Amino acid sequence: MKQVHFIAVGGSAMHNIAIALHTKGYKVTGSDDEVFEPSRSRLAKHGLLPAEMGWNPERIHAGLDSVIVGMHARPDNPELLKAQELGLTIYSYPEFIYSQSKNKQRIVVAGSHGKTTTTSMIMHVLAYHKRKFDYLVGAQLEGFDTMCKLTEDAPIIVIEGDEYFSSPIDRTPKFLRYQHHIGLVSGIAWDHINVFPTEEIYVRQFDHFADATPKGGILIYNDKDPLGSVICKKERPDVLQVPFQTHPAQIIDGVTHLVTSAGKVPVPFFGQHNLLNVSGAQHLCAKIGISEEMFYEAIQSFKGAANRLELVKQNSITALYKDFAHAPSKVRATTKALKEQYPQRKLFVCLELHTFSSLNKKFLKEYEGALNMADTAIVYFNPEVIAHKQLEPITAEEVKTAFKKADLQVYNDSKSLAEMLENYDWSGTNLALMSSGNFDGISANELAEKIVK
Repeated sequence: MKQVHFIAVGGSAMHNIAIALHTKGYKVTGSDDEVFEPSRSRLAKHGLLPAEMGWNPERIHAGLDSVIVGMHARPDNPELLKAQELGLTIYSYPEFIYSQSKNKQRIVVAGSHGKTTTTSMIMHVLAYHKRKFDYLVGAQLEGFDTMCKLTEDAPIIVIEGDEYFSSPIDRTPKFLRYQHHIGLVSGIAWDHINVFPTEEIYVRQFDHFADATPKGGILIYNDKDPLGSVICKKERPDVLQVPFQTHPAQIIDGVTHLVTSAGKVPVPFFGQHNLLNVSGAQHLCAKIGISEEMFYEAIQSFKGAANRLELVKQNSITALYKDFAHAPSKVRATTKALKEQYPQRKLFVCLELHTFSSLNKKFLKEYEGALNMADTAIVYFNPEVIAHKQLEPITAEEVKTAFKKADLQVYNDSKSLAEMLENYDWSGTNLALMSSGNFDGISANELAEKIVK
């Protein structure tokens, strides 16, 4: 039985990989200084939650086949130092995923936005048609117990590949470590300013990804994305380049229908960004044996990935959605999608600035106009989070100036924000909560119960 130890096992991808290996029959141990939900409950369910929080070098021993280190750990982590001292095999989790899939066809979906949903769409279609495949995706998906699956016999693996560093001791973007055979680039918009301080450096990572496509490989890309199309259109006679555009669609009685050669296909998702995602997914599926007919049959039952333009609750006069949107491009896309889907209703958007990039004073200007399609817009941020990230403080006026929306409201107290939302008149108005956090304790589900009667 192989023995693997996870340093920072509570991470989103890390805990899912730990569970996947446990399911595969590995002896798995892990450590972390803090483990939050839902990782905590999922690890506990499989008996993998560390008995004690914190780092302990005694957990590292010569009997371990390998150690997997997550980004949450620091380079001077005592367990990592012990593993290095013993000369153990140390992986970042992307390197480990590659080691588990060397004999599989590796499909990697990259992009600043849309990669989670596109990956989820591909997974849903393959599962619908009972194809064998492994996967790693960044959100929980209906019909899948975990966000990672690793087996011996699946011929392919579908991976959501992001551009962030692989580990605290490996500054290679994750998506390069997977060594894709088929790559998809959904679009490129500057993000992660903490590790890519300029747009040029950020875009260069995708240039490397496109160049990493092997001879005989396939590169699928959004032909309407200014940066992505330039990067992916390079002259490579040894690579099949497949451009895609927004899928034709019509909204009929409030339901989006994909316009296909065989007729109109109703789908439960909406928005121009999702029409790009579904087009990319369809083009990729076509390269792995899924016909158009098969794809459109399956995609009708796709419910979406968790927290990606997810409907929390609705009635005849209002609806509450939550979305992972935090980067400027994602905020624009989600706002536009909701406004176009419900033209007869007003749109109230509540956005939390939570990531390092979004709270960076130099990056704020990238949000200019991102909320202009909202009838009412609020931006929330917590000054304590800014201090914790050791960033320069920002003011409400600086936020208003950056967004360039005259009637923008700015909150930095979550209790006041929650009280205002609970007492607002939501007749004929939809609410969208956008964040990669939780507005410091505001539960979308609990709020929905109070305002969507």
